Amino acid sequence: MNATTNETTNETVNADTATKTPLLELKDVSTVVNAHTANETKILNGLNLTVYPGDFITVLGSNGAGKSTLFNVIGGNLNADEGDVLLHGKSIKRESEEQRTRFLARVFQDPKLGTAPRMTVAENLLLASKRGQRRGLVPRGLRKHLDEYKTMASTMNNNLENRLNTATGSLSGGQRQALSFLMAVESKPELLLLDEHTAALDPKTSQQLMTATNDRIAADHLTCLMITHRLEDALKYGNRLIVLNAGKITFDVRGEEKKQLTREQLFNFFEDL
Repeated sequence: MNATTNETTNETVNADTATKTPLLELKDVSTVVNAHTANETKILNGLNLTVYPGDFITVLGSNGAGKSTLFNVIGGNLNADEGDVLLHGKSIKRESEEQRTRFLARVFQDPKLGTAPRMTVAENLLLASKRGQRRGLVPRGLRKHLDEYKTMASTMNNNLENRLNTATGSLSGGQRQALSFLMAVESKPELLLLDEHTAALDPKTSQQLMTATNDRIAADHLTCLMITHRLEDALKYGNRLIVLNAGKITFDVRGEEKKQLTREQLFNFFEDL
């Protein structure tokens, strides 16, 4: 896998996407730190990415390659200094993080992020159901949702369904991250960002969450980007794999071509970076 081959693969329009309208597009996006100083650095450097409805994209890259910056630009936590971000063909470059919650949800690496520790599991799920909506002074109606939340929590296979009335701060790290994931997908967002969401968990808990993640994405036909450092997960999950290096996508493969990739090929690719 050399750079020329990777660029050709990245530019090729696959037959399964040729008739689809993109959900999200990043066009010539660059981000700069320490602007107008001797230490000025581009984190993203003219990056282009087209995400189609139903894509489940695993994102790889060495430290400093721009993975988290990519997610921050998509999520609205960081503005692109150059280029544009399009949703359904319309620019959202100037939209805030809060405005983007109408179509986007994100799960972070730290299980403590994304949940309210003093609220119960059920209260957190109810809060998540209001994502992107205007809120007024109306009865919360929590009790009528308990059966629904119990069924939802049971899909995580970690006893979370029996802790609906437990304060989230009292959960294990695995249960809390499972709750963060459920909160993110509860309203079936158009775009789901998973930012190394299993990295802080032990291997068994990580695998349980990845299995549940894959099942939910498939069942709800979600569009997802997932950052991971685990080559095995990048190969096993999703229909598409991209690699970032120096703020650009240097490898982009999907479908049967992705299925034929091996761990050794990916490992060798990283050695060449």
